[in-house]
Amino acid sequence: MTGSGGAAVLIRGRGVAALAAQHTLAANGVGFAVEPGPARGAAPVVMLGEQALALLRDLFGPSCFQPSSGTFSGAHAIERRIVRWGQGEPVTVPHNAVAVTGAELLSGLAPPEPTPAPVWAEGSAQAFTLYADTAVPEPALRLFGEREAAAAPVTLAAGADAAAVLIEATPLGWLFLIPLGAAHGWLLAVGAEPDALLGHSRLVAPAIASAGAVEARFQTAPRMLDHLTGPDWLALGSGALAFDPLCGDGTATAARGGILAAAVASAIAGDCATESLDPAPLLRHYRAMLIAALRRHLAACLPFYRNGGAGAWWRAQAEATAAGHDWCTQILAAEPEPGFVLRGNRLVARDTVG
Repeated sequence: MTGSGGAAVLIRGRGVAALAAQHTLAANGVGFAVEPGPARGAAPVVMLGEQALALLRDLFGPSCFQPSSGTFSGAHAIERRIVRWGQGEPVTVPHNAVAVTGAELLSGLAPPEPTPAPVWAEGSAQAFTLYADTAVPEPALRLFGEREAAAAPVTLAAGADAAAVLIEATPLGWLFLIPLGAAHGWLLAVGAEPDALLGHSRLVAPAIASAGAVEARFQTAPRMLDHLTGPDWLALGSGALAFDPLCGDGTATAARGGILAAAVASAIAGDCATESLDPAPLLRHYRAMLIAALRRHLAACLPFYRNGGAGAWWRAQAEATAAGHDWCTQILAAEPEPGFVLRGNRLVARDTVG
């Protein structure tokens, strides 16, 4: 366990959001302690787009995941995204990103420098707990669809474009091919088994020389905890809010969530504690911001699931996405205008911002 004396915030769990929260708390001068808990299996492959890279480099240093950097030499540069969707022909768009294994992502993100003589003891001045990708007091989860992904390692075919990710809709679901080098990469198959989807593929299948056995399965449908906060806690990370990899950057979402969660915790452990202020508006703001982010994400996903295919699976995913968007809209309609604005690492009252 690590932390600082007189810790005001306890971070339970690990991952990108937890690390982002640690850096934000440290920047705000808020004492914190960390209980990492048991290690979880890392994602086979992660693609970091421009927004994610900008956030990570701001938090963890400008050389973070530069393909030319010796420190992160495993980062593979992605320059293009080639998409074949519905009945259309493939479309190529520029895409500035890097691909890394999930293990390298986590090992490449260092926590902030510890405070001298870190301690955490029963009865310390803990004011607030952040649950990062770990069990929360109220674990009920709201799921917007059912989209299990199967991940398998692949060998790229001779002549395959190793600087391009390939995304393709098929009648049974969709495929996502992410190169990790000149000769190998990972295939994500969503909606059916890889072999079944590859049997309908005109874009991804020709780029693969051979596919290995499925090594990981995980849910890709957008999801969010029913209860993101409690009187003295909040949840962050992919266990609290997760996006579909088709239309969302999970790493950027996790980093932004960690920054916002730590800003809320900083305010609660600081001003609310010293001036006996009610933390409820801050917690309500956090929940509303996550629901608003989810609503934007579902709006971006909906056209893809409506136009990807005509089968039952595609219709079910489109209906679940639309229902989730409507749910978010109803929730936000009952919320007041946001009362706070994130300025740097801190939340400030909107009425004090000129």
